[in-house]
Amino acid sequence: MVDFTFRRLRTPEEFRQAEEVQRQAFGLGTQSPVESSLQRVLQDNGGLILGAFMDFRLVGLSLAFLGWDGEELYYWSHITCVLPEYRNHKVGYRLKLAQREEILKQGLSKVRWTFDPLVSRNAHLNIHRLGASPERYLPHYYGALDSEANRGLTTDRLRVTWTLNAPSVVQRLENPPPADEGILQRVEKSQRLLSTEAGEVGLRVPTVVEEPSHGFTSGVLEIPFDLAAVREHQPESLRAWRQATREAFRACFDLGACVDDFVVVSQDHERRAYYLLSPEKSPRASPSEHAAAA
Repeated sequence: MVDFTFRRLRTPEEFRQAEEVQRQAFGLGTQSPVESSLQRVLQDNGGLILGAFMDFRLVGLSLAFLGWDGEELYYWSHITCVLPEYRNHKVGYRLKLAQREEILKQGLSKVRWTFDPLVSRNAHLNIHRLGASPERYLPHYYGALDSEANRGLTTDRLRVTWTLNAPSVVQRLENPPPADEGILQRVEKSQRLLSTEAGEVGLRVPTVVEEPSHGFTSGVLEIPFDLAAVREHQPESLRAWRQATREAFRACFDLGACVDDFVVVSQDHERRAYYLLSPEKSPRASPSEHAAAA
């Protein structure tokens, strides 16, 4: 097992390494990373920049700074990224746990960030593993970005809030939810808020967006299981996916629905990815509670 150390970045060389990690993790083109001098200033003035080190090499980082919404103080987690060759070592998850520990020590309890709602790997980490709650859909939030991670797409984002000491979050972190056949039952019984079909190369394409129906009790919103595969083999469907999920999320949020989990299930030997939605905002339920409700 690869051994990693998680701690604050300290030296100019480590902040320069962080620039390179960003370039490789995001596939940056002309877009610049958060430069080392700004990282240093943030670190020394209320920011929190943590690194994942393998020996002396930086392989991942999270960068956060204090935010204020007019009512409460929180941390805004601007970047969490990992070198591609280390993405299967749970480095991103462990960086977020280290971030949580540091922020709780400061007496704060909330972290917010955004992620691309079409990237199933990030949705699974942020919602299913960490227990963060999506609260807003932000169309083209960052404007045009020159990076491989954003090629062919507008920069729509889901904004999430991670309430670090919420009972549902603590339970999820201490007792990760197991694979549950009840989840597949819920997926199959829920209203499909975005219908899809297999495209010419076998990858899913969106077809119809539906608003939550009257008496809606549970819904599923499908996204690509592997966005990178769509980008490589079916790039003409990228805009359709973005537009369809934008319409579906905005309709759901406008009607008061909330995302309470994200799952990947196998259906007819095909891996498919879904956001699970409930009709109104309520405390995050556990997967077993959802299965019982289904």
